[in-house]
Amino acid sequence: MKLLGALLLTLSSITPAASVFVIGPGVVQQAGTGALWGFAAAAIINIFMAMTYAELSSAFPLTGGEYAIVGRLLGPFPGFVVLGVNFMTLILIASTISVGIGSYLDAFMPHVDPNHAGIICVILATFFGILNIRTNAFVTGMFLVVEMAALITLAVLGFTHTTRPVSDFIMHPVHLDADGNLAPISLGMLGLATVVANFAYNGFGNAVYLGEEMHEASRHMGRAIMLSLAIAVVAEMIPVIAVLTGAPDLKTLLSSQNMFSDFIVATGGDTLNTIISGGIALAIINANIAFLVMVARQLFSSGRDHVWHDRINRSLLKVHRRYHSPWVATLICGFMASLGCLIPLNFLLVLTGTGIIVVYVSLCCAAIAGRKKSLTAHAAYRMPLFPWPPILALVALAYTVYANYLDPDVGRPSLVATLVMIILSILYYFFILRRKGSWKLCGPDDV
Repeated sequence: MKLLGALLLTLSSITPAASVFVIGPGVVQQAGTGALWGFAAAAIINIFMAMTYAELSSAFPLTGGEYAIVGRLLGPFPGFVVLGVNFMTLILIASTISVGIGSYLDAFMPHVDPNHAGIICVILATFFGILNIRTNAFVTGMFLVVEMAALITLAVLGFTHTTRPVSDFIMHPVHLDADGNLAPISLGMLGLATVVANFAYNGFGNAVYLGEEMHEASRHMGRAIMLSLAIAVVAEMIPVIAVLTGAPDLKTLLSSQNMFSDFIVATGGDTLNTIISGGIALAIINANIAFLVMVARQLFSSGRDHVWHDRINRSLLKVHRRYHSPWVATLICGFMASLGCLIPLNFLLVLTGTGIIVVYVSLCCAAIAGRKKSLTAHAAYRMPLFPWPPILALVALAYTVYANYLDPDVGRPSLVATLVMIILSILYYFFILRRKGSWKLCGPDDV
């Protein structure tokens, strides 16, 4: 697979359309027209994180992804903690995305059960995930075209119905206060909106799981990650700006529970809204395919690293004769994600909310350690302005933890759930994995 294939799969895991329609309203409700600042600030923060990902993954383009990198630079123990937290988070994110498809299928099948729809979505994604990696890149690329078309349509609707200038958002951002009036936003609101917007760009680092199936991965991996983030930022910010400038009534938009869908109905009609809802449903399926492709490769790598019982490890290493994919690992991931669809959506959001923070913090520390010990000197991509990108990313992550702690409904319980994942990973490492002897990380030549 070449750079384009990796780029298509990575963008599909970011799923810009679903991010705009699912996460975007949360940013707008938090900061009103200041959502523009929230998305822009989140983009800057993610640039620091993308630089860190790009350098580390070009030095170690391994299918194990983050845990394989952290394990080599910080040691087996932190590496395994990252594996435990990241694997469970990615599986549950796949479940969360799938359950979210129900609200967009409602335009075609009213009163569809979101949990059942999610399971069907996972089954379809699992089927595609077993296919050849280049086939997956082609399939996700086709779905991505539909996804981008939905975002372009949204942008065109906004900019052809402009009622207020963008300069108002920059100079005088407002939100809807408790009394239903437009009021200036505070720095605290902007900070919380930035935290929410961060998740809209999440997924640019998933290219790392494709390292062993990518042509000249060391050379192209950093470019795939940076390009994925750049495209996601443009694809997500422009439609949000368009809706804010084109909304007939700002108060009505900010008070809406389905603001983007309501905007499409108001400016384009019910039929167009139904068509775009179908596009978002395809985007969710597309994201699920990409997620399962990548998390299955991480599970495959864990079998190569002898994480589980020997019989399980041997099963995880089975590769399909025709499609050259880790089909057993893909089926297991699909089964686990299907079970996750039975969990209530609110609880899924709690379980997945802050797990990625542990991974990001570990990678920032690994990047600093890699430079200090000269273990990443061979990387084809070298981040500029080192050590500021990982340091500034750590500062932003610390604020993210603080902002989540202030949220008693989702953020704080999510931090507790992540702590439980860390504790379970520690217990498995010391009481099961370490009893087998020292844990040695393997590479593609060790299979």
